[in-house]
Amino acid sequence: MNVPPTGGSDRGRRRLPAYWGRNPWWIPPHLLGRIPAEIGPAELKVLGFVTFALLFEHFDTSLLGNALKYIREDLGIAETDLGYFQMLIRLGALPAFLIVPFVDRLGRRRLFLLSMVGLSIGTVLTAFSGSAFQFVACQMITRTFVLTASAIAVVIVAEELPASARGWGIGMLAAVSAIGHGLGAVMFSLIEILPYGWRSLYAMGALPLLLLPIFRRQIRETARFRAHLAERAHLAERMEPGIAWWGPVKAFASERPQRALGMAALAATASLGHVVVLSFTGYFVLEYHAWEAYQLSLMVIFAGAVGVAGNVVAGRLADRVGRRLVGFIFLAVFPPASWLFYNGPGWTLTVLWAVLVFTMMGGNVIIRALSSELFPTSHRGTSTGMLVLMETLGAAFGLFVLGTLQQQSGDLAVLIPAISVVTLLAGLLIFLFPETRQRELETLSGSDA
Repeated sequence: MNVPPTGGSDRGRRRLPAYWGRNPWWIPPHLLGRIPAEIGPAELKVLGFVTFALLFEHFDTSLLGNALKYIREDLGIAETDLGYFQMLIRLGALPAFLIVPFVDRLGRRRLFLLSMVGLSIGTVLTAFSGSAFQFVACQMITRTFVLTASAIAVVIVAEELPASARGWGIGMLAAVSAIGHGLGAVMFSLIEILPYGWRSLYAMGALPLLLLPIFRRQIRETARFRAHLAERAHLAERMEPGIAWWGPVKAFASERPQRALGMAALAATASLGHVVVLSFTGYFVLEYHAWEAYQLSLMVIFAGAVGVAGNVVAGRLADRVGRRLVGFIFLAVFPPASWLFYNGPGWTLTVLWAVLVFTMMGGNVIIRALSSELFPTSHRGTSTGMLVLMETLGAAFGLFVLGTLQQQSGDLAVLIPAISVVTLLAGLLIFLFPETRQRELETLSGSDA
């Protein structure tokens, strides 16, 4: 069937009326709602394949949170060192900042596929770790490509979907790809019977490599970037790598410094609180509440199904009400939910975990939407790279603070909720940005030339 070309604009799009009102199989309407009328088959195809690719990114990131107790015991890591251990892994995403700006020179598709290869290889190598040092090294490599793929995916969706449904698209990207967390939870429930325990889980990271030919055929370059490349061909052809990298970064920092600084602060503060809280939820219920692996898996699967809906709810509300108000609410609710999770009775854990995931994912949807909307096509990859950098630094700093405080008191139930309060500051910072609801990217970022 021929489909209309995509391009992220509402102008000149041919419609197929019979298609509207029907969800594809991978968007269950009873859980995630109906697709907006503005979204056509071509946009859904782009969204579908990018989302499917990111499913493996979520699978990898879920493994550490679920299996941390088993990894700690196998590799001989002290509980008081877990904050530092996870901090080093998070710092592995720093090189992503050096890679993502090339998206504005080499294209979205090429680096997205490269990132899928990198995260797959890194995940498989993790399975063969013989020490904590080797585990951290392999995971640092993996995190670089995980964050690169995630950042580029948001750019692709933002550029290909119409303005009136852009928030929905970014939310749906996060919600459906989060099925990877559920897949990770299902496999984690078998950790006691798998032949090599947690190592078998990481060995499954080879799947993206096997599926790479499908991704290569189905994921295309965005229409906006193709147009930008044609307009600025003299900058995109035969440039030295250093210049190709530094050009977008320099322009990004000098042309929109206030937006750049504001986005950096927003990303760092939100990530600081979110990562510290969610990095220890699995470990907390297994170690402090003596849950079994299958109980944690059930919580992740069933409560997580409710929690991931936060992506779509935030995206839809952001398209109707506005990014700033919705983002503030999601970020402000996170700290009290964190305190209740770590200090409330055991029977509330499942409900509270769903609230944590719901608010964290909803807040992140707003932050990623703003990062992709407030900068022009020539800088959009660079802005997402900066987002990755600041999220990494914020998360690493939060885990460093936790690790340092653990050396003194070691009380996770007190320390983690206290650190989560930083997300409230992120909610306030959102009001520094202009409202982007239902506005075309070109009008938000000024001239795209």
